[in-house]
Amino acid sequence: MRFITDIVNFPNIELGLNKDMPRKPNPFSDNHYDVIIVGGGMVGASLAIALLPLTKAPYHLNICMIDAFEHNAQSQPSYDDRSIALSHGSSLIFKGMGLWDELQPQTSPIKQIHISDRGHFGATRLTAKKEKVPSLGYLIESRVLGQQLYKTLAESNIEQIIPAGVVEVIEENDRSVKLIVKQGDETIALTSRLLVAADGTNSKVRELSGIKTTVSDYQQSAIIANVSTQKPHQGQAFERFTENGPIALLPMTGNRSSLVWTHKTDNGTDELDAVMELGDNAFLEQLGEAFGYRLGKFTKVGKRSCYPLSLVTSDKNTAYRTVIIGNASHTLHPVAGQGLNLALRDVAVLSDLVADLTANKIKTIPELLIDYEEIRQADLKNTIRYTDSLVRLFSNDNMILGHARAGGLLAVDRVTPMRKWISRQSMGINHRQSRLARGLALRVSS
Repeated sequence: MRFITDIVNFPNIELGLNKDMPRKPNPFSDNHYDVIIVGGGMVGASLAIALLPLTKAPYHLNICMIDAFEHNAQSQPSYDDRSIALSHGSSLIFKGMGLWDELQPQTSPIKQIHISDRGHFGATRLTAKKEKVPSLGYLIESRVLGQQLYKTLAESNIEQIIPAGVVEVIEENDRSVKLIVKQGDETIALTSRLLVAADGTNSKVRELSGIKTTVSDYQQSAIIANVSTQKPHQGQAFERFTENGPIALLPMTGNRSSLVWTHKTDNGTDELDAVMELGDNAFLEQLGEAFGYRLGKFTKVGKRSCYPLSLVTSDKNTAYRTVIIGNASHTLHPVAGQGLNLALRDVAVLSDLVADLTANKIKTIPELLIDYEEIRQADLKNTIRYTDSLVRLFSNDNMILGHARAGGLLAVDRVTPMRKWISRQSMGINHRQSRLARGLALRVSS
């Protein structure tokens, strides 16, 4: 078995069950853990770091993270790096995790969001000044965020089994769940008191745990690229709805913007393929015609990629000693940049509950699972409904509906309660606040 981090032996404790049980001198001798996280991407890595305080004295939780891919944290960022929109609420979560001081200098703040509907009057403007926050959100290159997460993990006592994949999940007994893991030619049996699936939209753990999903194909695909413009963006983001789908421009460092350009595919992908095959100059010209020239002409485009869009939601988020989070639970349309931010709120709530379990405020893991489902229900439903409604409402070219949308955008811009609701939803603070979501460090108190 090959580990990226050194193994540090801690006494084994039961999360909320039989804490007076005899402690084994070497808990790793039988590959048993308190928490196993499957998936080492942004979500899984963030959860592991959020739980770091619980791995130290006097709690000494044994935590293991399994990922199918090697971490490539040493490569340098480039013009073509994809970016992630972090909401104001997510910045508070990273602050609570102790990472924000390192991350913030490498971000580009979003000071204003301009929302408009092509071909119709009316627009909504959300500003950090009106909402009395430093920024509505931040753009950070995914590689930069990944480097910081993996650097923190490498310096921690969290064990990592990488690369490896889960091939079986077994309901072992009333005290643990068993995983069969394949690493190279070796098969490993692991047990854990709590299993967390953060292994993405096509989650293997979710499938093996018997959790069903509902998939809604938007019949759209998104072209992703970094672009530059004649005029500086000055920290302004744009959400431009067109008859073909939304176009988002999010401010990056170096006067670049992260582009998400949606195309309908209900009549096939010929038009999409034609756009992808355009030369850079022709691509930028067509983008300008679709988006407009609020930032002048588009002057440069990086590498383009494209992927189909659908809404994937799980029928539930828990199973036997198992919690699914992030894209394993909910994969959203990128229209409002809510995907990772919603996942980070999963992380914040789950780490809060594990801390409460460690402090005996929650007695058993089944209680933790019930609490997690209950606490996350409203935020998940509201955010999914919010993004899904935006896509369906603004991707319709009905003329009457277009005028209604224009009136709605004007109303949101001018009616303070409506604007504040949209702003708080965009900032990720329109929901019950966990400790990390308030920017507070995770501490266990009895």
